[in-house]
Amino acid sequence: MDFIWGLVQILGVHTIIGLSAYVILLTGQVTMAQAGFCAIGAYIAGMLTVLAEWHIIPGMLAGGLVAGALACVVGFPALRVKGLMFTVATLAFGEFVRLFWFNFDYQISRGGFQIGPLGGEGFRQIRFFPENGWTTLDVAIFVWVWVVLIMLALWWMDRSRIGSVLRAVGEDELAAQSVGINLTAVKVTAFTIGGFIAGLGGSIYAHYTTHIEHLNFGVLLATFAIAYPILGGLRSVVGTLLAVLFIQGVLVEGLRFLGDLRNILFGAFIVLAMNLRPAGFIDARVSRALGRLFRTERERA
Repeated sequence: MDFIWGLVQILGVHTIIGLSAYVILLTGQVTMAQAGFCAIGAYIAGMLTVLAEWHIIPGMLAGGLVAGALACVVGFPALRVKGLMFTVATLAFGEFVRLFWFNFDYQISRGGFQIGPLGGEGFRQIRFFPENGWTTLDVAIFVWVWVVLIMLALWWMDRSRIGSVLRAVGEDELAAQSVGINLTAVKVTAFTIGGFIAGLGGSIYAHYTTHIEHLNFGVLLATFAIAYPILGGLRSVVGTLLAVLFIQGVLVEGLRFLGDLRNILFGAFIVLAMNLRPAGFIDARVSRALGRLFRTERERA
């Protein structure tokens, strides 16, 4: 059962990372910086719980806030460019963050052992869960509580004026600007929210793996982050969850027995899915059908 609950933890963390990119994609910006924000949240939260002996929840929030603050600072210069140049700029930022942690060394002595991040060797001894008696089931529940909270917050945002503004900017910047929307403020806000959520995801990732290193936060993770909402569709946060279940649950874990052949099939499945469902799993038609279904159920009730 530990394997099953471990897989549930992985699905939850990747859902959070995908949701962090979902917010930014609503504004029409394709970002590759989410892996960098995850790394920031992971290392900050890890240092707070290990070196400062904080509880995991304030440590997570601190990691998310630091990642969100850096996203806000980086967002202003990065969002001066558009399209492919923005993607390249965020990719460069993600690699800068990864290399920063590769060269970061800060350890203290405790109980005769050196603890803390050690450059290329990574950050070990992040043992808040096992030291406090948490089982894999407890950790899985903890992860999915955060997933549900974030999904509910984004679901509410989608149906509020904030969501309408984000989508307006993503669909037509010129039209949005003509009605008085400040494009820079909207994009930086989305970038900041996305950074904060990615920081939370990285914080959880660091604690359930107990050991992190710079290679965990490379281009592959950044690619997964944007693949989930694009494949799932930007009509609803549920699409991101479905995409994570499909990619991580079916393609990555379900086809593990195929070995290296899985890498070939992985790309083929993604191309096939994007051709059959170019607007994602939950497109406008599916969204309308679900809306009619729920309205009918409410009327019957």
